[in-house]
Amino acid sequence: MTTAVTPRNRAKAERTDAILVAAAELFGARGYSCVSLEDIGAAVGVSGPAVYRHFAGKQALLGALLIGVSEDLVAGGTAVVRDATDERTRMAMLVDFHVDFALRNAAVIRVQDRDLSHLSEESQSDVRRLQRAYIGLWIDALGSLVAGERDQLRLRVQACFGLLNSTPHSTSAALREHADTARVLASMALAALTAGAD
Repeated sequence: MTTAVTPRNRAKAERTDAILVAAAELFGARGYSCVSLEDIGAAVGVSGPAVYRHFAGKQALLGALLIGVSEDLVAGGTAVVRDATDERTRMAMLVDFHVDFALRNAAVIRVQDRDLSHLSEESQSDVRRLQRAYIGLWIDALGSLVAGERDQLRLRVQACFGLLNSTPHSTSAALREHADTARVLASMALAALTAGAD
C-alpha cells in the first residue's frame, strides 16, 4: 500500500533537503566542528531546535549527508553500468558521471575528506561499504579494458578518484562551471586509468 504524499509531507521533505544542502555548504566552508545546528537552521530560516524535527543531532545530520551522497554514487554508477552499450562507453560514462559529481558537489567532497572521522562508527561503516561498492563498479569496468590483478586495477581507480576529487581543493567555482572543465577532466581521468597499460 502506497502512502499518499500530502502537502505537509512534501514540505517536510523539502525542508530536510534544504537542511542537508545548507549543512554541506557550512561544513565544507568551516569544518564540522565550527558549525552549530543553530548556524544550519539559520541558513534555511528555522531555529536550531527545529532542525531536530528532521535529524537527531549534528552527527546524525552529517551521517545522513555522507551516506546519502554515497548511496547516490552507487545508484548512479549502477545505472551507468546497466545502460552502457559497450565496454569503452561504460568506462567513459562512469568517468563523465563522476566528473559531473565532483564539479557539482565541491562542498560535499570537502566534508568527506575532512570530517568523515566525526561520523558514528555505524555511519562510517555504511559509508565505507558504499564506497567499496562504487569502487567495485569502476574496477569491473576497467578490468574489461586493462589487464591486471584486482589490486592493480583498484590502484588505478583510486588514483583517478584522487585526481577528480581534488578539484574542489584546487579550482575556483568559476573554473568548475567553465564549459571546458568537465571535458578536460574526463580526458585526463581516462588517460590516467589506462596509463602504462599494454
